[in-house]
Amino acid sequence: MSASRTARERVRAELIHEITEIARRQLATQGATGLSLRAVAREMGMVSSAIYRYFPSRDDLLTALIIDGYNAVGDVVERADAASRPDDYAGRWLAVCRAIREWAVAHPHEYALIYGSPVPGYEAPEDTISAALRDTVVFARIVTEAHGAGELEPPAGLPPVPPSIEADLGRGRAAVEMNVPDDVVARALMAWAGLFGTVSFELFGQFETVVENRIGYFDHTATTLGRLIGFKF
Repeated sequence: MSASRTARERVRAELIHEITEIARRQLATQGATGLSLRAVAREMGMVSSAIYRYFPSRDDLLTALIIDGYNAVGDVVERADAASRPDDYAGRWLAVCRAIREWAVAHPHEYALIYGSPVPGYEAPEDTISAALRDTVVFARIVTEAHGAGELEPPAGLPPVPPSIEADLGRGRAAVEMNVPDDVVARALMAWAGLFGTVSFELFGQFETVVENRIGYFDHTATTLGRLIGFKF
């Protein structure tokens, strides 16, 4: 590779980084629906036509921001799990939950982009799927390993899985290679949805005037959801 080509690629990467950083600031002030390539170009001192060399449309820029957001969540989740003792399945679950909340609180506008209301007129391409699954794959691995080690003890008295959702659970299991029975998949999905629901309630203001100790409440919720899965605390 020639030195000139390397230099051009470096400049291109730097410009793409600058564009996405400005776009993230726009998310904070204008929201995803207000994202504008023209406004980004104006802030960079570029003519509007120049920015289209890097992102042909607003949707392309949105896709880049969404992939970056999912990868950021995937990074913190993978690090949290790797830092935990492998056979401490309950501890790994709590570490992953806390990592997601901490990232969300530190990056509320990016969290809203990937876990909030869909952007009108935008349809996420398949490019986003692998990034979106990174955190879920870690979670599925924790559950699968705990089940394989015989370390899941779910609460007594839970209703059986109805046949009507077995196909749905099978698709979910296949998507993240979760080698566990349907009842474990169902409980895991409930807990995963409960985790993100709790984070969303906090970030989107539903806990205002209700929950003051957000960290304490979150840890209690994450522990309770973990017990639903069957983790031993």
